[in-house]
Amino acid sequence: MAVTEIDIQSRQPFAHGKSFDSVGAYEQLDGVVRFAVDPDDPANSTVTDLKLAPRNAQGLVEFSSDFRIVLPVDGAKGSHRLVFDILNRGRGPILKNMNYAPDLPADQPLDPGDGFLMRQGYTVAWCGWQCDAPDVPGVLRLYSPEAQNPDGTPITGQLTVTFQPNANVRQQFLSDRNHRPYPSNNLEDPAAYLTFQEHEDGPEQIVPREQWSFARLENGKPVPDANYAYKESGFEAGKVYQLIYSTTGAPIVGLGLVATRDLGSFLKYGSAQQGNPCAGDLEYAFSFGSSQSGRFLRDLLYHGLTKDEAGRPALDGLIPHVAGAKHGEFNQRFAQPSTQASRTYNNRFPFSDLDQTDPETGQTDGILTLALQRGFVPKVINTYTSSEYWAGGGAMMHIDLSGSRDLAIPDQIRNFHFGGCQHSLGETRLQDRNPENGTHGQHPFNCVDYRPLLRGALVSLDRWVTSGQVPPASRYPRLDNDTAVTPNKVTEIFSKIPRTNTPNPVRRFYRMDFGPESGISANVPPRRGSNYPILVSAVDQDGNELAGIQMPLIAVPLASYTGWSLRHANIGGTGQTLASGGATGGTLLGSTIPFPATREEREATGDPRLSIEERYASKESYLDQIRQAAQQIIEQDYMLSEDLDRVIDQASEHYDELSSRVRQPQAADN
Repeated sequence: MAVTEIDIQSRQPFAHGKSFDSVGAYEQLDGVVRFAVDPDDPANSTVTDLKLAPRNAQGLVEFSSDFRIVLPVDGAKGSHRLVFDILNRGRGPILKNMNYAPDLPADQPLDPGDGFLMRQGYTVAWCGWQCDAPDVPGVLRLYSPEAQNPDGTPITGQLTVTFQPNANVRQQFLSDRNHRPYPSNNLEDPAAYLTFQEHEDGPEQIVPREQWSFARLENGKPVPDANYAYKESGFEAGKVYQLIYSTTGAPIVGLGLVATRDLGSFLKYGSAQQGNPCAGDLEYAFSFGSSQSGRFLRDLLYHGLTKDEAGRPALDGLIPHVAGAKHGEFNQRFAQPSTQASRTYNNRFPFSDLDQTDPETGQTDGILTLALQRGFVPKVINTYTSSEYWAGGGAMMHIDLSGSRDLAIPDQIRNFHFGGCQHSLGETRLQDRNPENGTHGQHPFNCVDYRPLLRGALVSLDRWVTSGQVPPASRYPRLDNDTAVTPNKVTEIFSKIPRTNTPNPVRRFYRMDFGPESGISANVPPRRGSNYPILVSAVDQDGNELAGIQMPLIAVPLASYTGWSLRHANIGGTGQTLASGGATGGTLLGSTIPFPATREEREATGDPRLSIEERYASKESYLDQIRQAAQQIIEQDYMLSEDLDRVIDQASEHYDELSSRVRQPQAADN
């Protein structure tokens, strides 16, 4: 078995020994898991540079990962099911997304939230898969060997670092979100160059070499540093910068995919003698990943890593959440797994489940091609929001590359579009900025909390895998019912709403040529070709999406709810879509654009949308409609009945805020 040792370094009661209904108390295990995999095994053949890794005496490649497991103290009372939570930048997203837990720093104890996963009896596991995870207490990471040249020397090559500051700054760390950077191997490298664009699709301009250097500020003065870029006149807010330079040392990033596969397999099949803390207990294993880690699950499927070296299924069902059609830098030389930048492996072909031929390049491929060849495809429920259509190529998952035909969806796949929601979890209280990362939008961010739909999706996936109960039908924008449209159709509606702008330019996916060898970029940055078509959900006259599953807050609206937000003038890049963090790339915040509170306000502003007082006779009438909308999606099996009261309470809070609020719209040039 690929797992050679599981070293439990800490064992403690979870949530201070709290009992979760009939399942009882849980415990938390933390430690390090060690692996040894055969680089010549066909099951590992898609891992870039694995054959260039150092080998032990048995010819195997050794590596390790931090791990964490939360499991019932009495395994007999659990559900005998594992949920493998794919870390997002070293932190687990599932408790926040499924348990309504607060978003705490990594070094804080896990918070069980409302205990949903524990009350269901799940064992929950986490495993470090990023070798560049930041050096922050509590963050789990992968410890991967570096690939070597045939003579044993480290590998040298080029990479691109992309960044878009939200404020004028003079220095930039050469990584995304303070992850471990690839240092420059030559501070005076004459071949290194820096470019900037007004936006991602704009023309590139070169910054003269004498105007920037590899350096950082210390006591107000630049000091040479291979991990930083420095520009005396400053990097300007809102502009998109790309730095191309050489580095030495290529960790085998794709071993993160292998670690996930093999720890999942070990917890299912490993014996007590092998040190498996779940030995003999787990019958099924599911996995959840959100955003970056949702894209990670898509790449796990794409690289055919669904069976272990013994040919056994590792994970039985997956929920890739808010991944859209995107991939990630998870399995190539000099990969930066945290980056979201567009001109990277994030946006490479293929996008659809089954084989499709690009009419321009002639490439034929599909996300499931290798998994089908290897004889096992897990059940998959893709969950995503409006943001993934506006900036994540979402339509390319299910519409052909000409933008003219709906694609067939395989029987083992469901697509659940959360209509009108944003990429990040919405917060009921309206806010238009985040002081932590400097984001500031032209409108308040999208406030819709879609977590009830995620909980419903997990229960549906569980029933589908374990008992064959078919989940509810896919719901997403389609051409055959006119709910998939070009962005300009949506723009036409929003242009009538006073002082409301729409994305300009709209984020696009481009064909990119990285070179002939998979996982090793010969073209740095890649050569950009023509763009793929972009389609989004149609909207009604209020600007609310017609396709997908509507949360009650959207089905019974008090505002126009979008998956896009625009950068405010005070952070630069006016008119561009606003990323939720990191360097450009398209994981967006959305907007809440309130209806006029009163008829008087509507008439004064010329807003074509009915006011709140004209729509709802009273708060009680509004909440009654919310309850009816919630009951409908509960009956359709998209939401659990236990979430009804929470949905109504959030709607009540939202009504109180908006019904008494006279909207102060931003100026049109903001």
